[in-house]
Amino acid sequence: MLAIKLAFKNLLGAGLRTWLNAFVLSIAYVVIIWHSGILEGWNRQARRDMIDWQIGGGQIWHNDYDPYDPFTFQDAHAPVPKKFQEQFKSGHLTPVLVTSGSFYPEGRIQSVLLKGIDSEQSILKLPTGSFQKHEDAIPAMIGTRMAKNNRLREGDYVTVRWRDAHGTFDAAEIKIVRIFKTSVPAVDNSQIWLPLEQLQQMLQMPGEATYFILASGQQPVEAGGWHHQGYDVLLAEMDEIIRRKSIGGTILYTIMLLLAMLAIFDTQVFAIFRRQKEIGTDIALGMTRSQVIGLFTVEGAMHGVLAAIMAALYGIPLLSLQAVHGMAMPEGMDDYGLAGAEKIFPVYTTALIIGTVILVMITTTIVSYLPSLKIAKMKPTDAIRGKLQ
Repeated sequence: MLAIKLAFKNLLGAGLRTWLNAFVLSIAYVVIIWHSGILEGWNRQARRDMIDWQIGGGQIWHNDYDPYDPFTFQDAHAPVPKKFQEQFKSGHLTPVLVTSGSFYPEGRIQSVLLKGIDSEQSILKLPTGSFQKHEDAIPAMIGTRMAKNNRLREGDYVTVRWRDAHGTFDAAEIKIVRIFKTSVPAVDNSQIWLPLEQLQQMLQMPGEATYFILASGQQPVEAGGWHHQGYDVLLAEMDEIIRRKSIGGTILYTIMLLLAMLAIFDTQVFAIFRRQKEIGTDIALGMTRSQVIGLFTVEGAMHGVLAAIMAALYGIPLLSLQAVHGMAMPEGMDDYGLAGAEKIFPVYTTALIIGTVILVMITTTIVSYLPSLKIAKMKPTDAIRGKLQ
């Protein structure tokens, strides 16, 4: 307790130097918590949107299906297994049929994925109910990115071409009945959604599907020729992106901490040099070297306490304001296929805040302790005379 009182008194006596060090260290607190909160908010929001719009509670793929290889689509389909019929009828599973094709907006040819999905499904947020309102033409849905890139609007007709199960090319006009907005490019970019039965008829694949989407909480049913894909696979890319962003954030944290620690280290070295007579007098009056080292260590570590208080004074209002209003994301993220809303709302967990405080406090204590070891080599008589060693 005595060491804490003396350390606090010495810090206040140092004046502006103490508050400058504490301010620099407080920036490290705020930056680490802010950046980690942004990544955590992006991660949670992206995962939630991908589950709601794309993967549901998991997927069951045809063994030949590879979403990254369009050449597999021609063979990656099979009739709905009998084991899946009960889940399909109860709405706990919905089939999707996928094929590659082309369409011709304004006379231009564009490659596209044609995806058929049940119009009565409720697993995904896709507004498939729009299919049932249009029977005068082949109804189709596209996302806002797809509509913007090809200058399409609701009610437009466009020609699509595909290759059926027998390898014969065919073409027809579709009507854009709905343009939906989503933050998940994987269900938007270069994709046209059609009613499942309509696409099955177009491809001459009655009752067939490429993969199935499970409802949340549903357990997959085993069937020959099909394999289940869980969140560990379907969200692997997003997890890897967050991991790499976290590594980049660690470099930023390290730079911030090094700047703050350098200031504290220099302060401690200067304090030991300037206060040699005081140190020698304290030892001569009966304080042990370990007690004097502890005093300087506590004194340096208290910079972390003052910095935490200072960070709370300006950091809590700033971070709380951003948590409410979110942070606007730059345009063009969808060009990389990343799931990200227009705004990301950071998430500041208790573990994040406590972990950051502990990390900075431990680092500050270590940096304060190292220069204090010089005291152990001092002779009290030399220190009182101000003789350097």
